[in-house]
Amino acid sequence: MTLRRQMKLLRIGSDQAVRIPREFELPGEEAITHRYGDRLIIEPAHPMSLLALLAELPTLNEDFDPIEDPAPAPVQIQPRHQPP
Repeated sequence: MTLRRQMKLLRIGSDQAVRIPREFELPGEEAITHRYGDRLIIEPAHPMSLLALLAELPTLNEDFDPIEDPAPAPVQIQPRHQPP
């Protein structure tokens, strides 16, 4: 069974807002809104993972100078002296 309720639209400056009744309250501090045909969908905004955030960034179309990455110099590790 789908809950339905008619709500009043408000005008706040140049924005239109809707007062959400308690039984439809969303968790968190932010929401995502999108249209689906003539419907307006409001859903909770879940925190994004770093990978999801990076996936939304635009691709850089710049040429970067190559970075030198020489192999490290060999290192000799001396064994520790173990007390008897």
